[in-house]
Amino acid sequence: MPTFTGGANLYGQEIGIMVLQTRFPRIRGDIGNAHSFPFPVRLRVVENATAVRVARQKAEGLLEPFIVAARALVADGVRAITTSCGFLAIYQQQLADAVPVPVFTSSLLQVPWIYPMLKKEQKVGILTVDGRYLGEEHLAGVGAAGIPVVMRGVEEGEEFTKTFIDDGLTLDTDKACADVLRVAREMVEAHPEIGAFVLECANMPPYAHAIQQEVQRPVFDIVTLTHWVYQGLMRTPF
Repeated sequence: MPTFTGGANLYGQEIGIMVLQTRFPRIRGDIGNAHSFPFPVRLRVVENATAVRVARQKAEGLLEPFIVAARALVADGVRAITTSCGFLAIYQQQLADAVPVPVFTSSLLQVPWIYPMLKKEQKVGILTVDGRYLGEEHLAGVGAAGIPVVMRGVEEGEEFTKTFIDDGLTLDTDKACADVLRVAREMVEAHPEIGAFVLECANMPPYAHAIQQEVQRPVFDIVTLTHWVYQGLMRTPF
């Protein structure tokens, strides 16, 4: 038998997820629901990291709590770390520098990968929970500055932003889906040059299939990114 080396508290949970401190429902497909993945993940709540503070206040004062949470996940044995909010793109480099494992803070990290796949006249569509607060600073944080994008938020909808930013206790999934579909459809109607979508919000993956059916474009999100990282960590022989 081979010899194994220990050092971690736990084993078999390769992906750690730093989750905002919320009370809204997290259905299957949401980054904060462990059943969203076919492999074990380890969740850790970051104290005082509310959705309002992270999305609308640029996570001001929260870098250190996220670093503490990331280091705790490393001590638990994870081999890569993500978060439950794409707005944390602004802390991508700081968090990656703080721990010895890969960190992927935001689904927006996929924007620089997706753009070269498209025709030169095409753009990446970014669907976000609140378009008033997502900007160039977030794109720059993940190396996407200067890439042609179309960004729109669902903040004017009836359900989605009300639940996930205002931390509602209930979620009407039909209404939430309608919110994201309406904006995605409007984006393509106004900008047919959109070649693919990235869902900034880590609560949007439950609606990714419906979005793709609506707009007939590739759709990427934090779940697709997490699968990509996991497959890199857990290669199997051919």
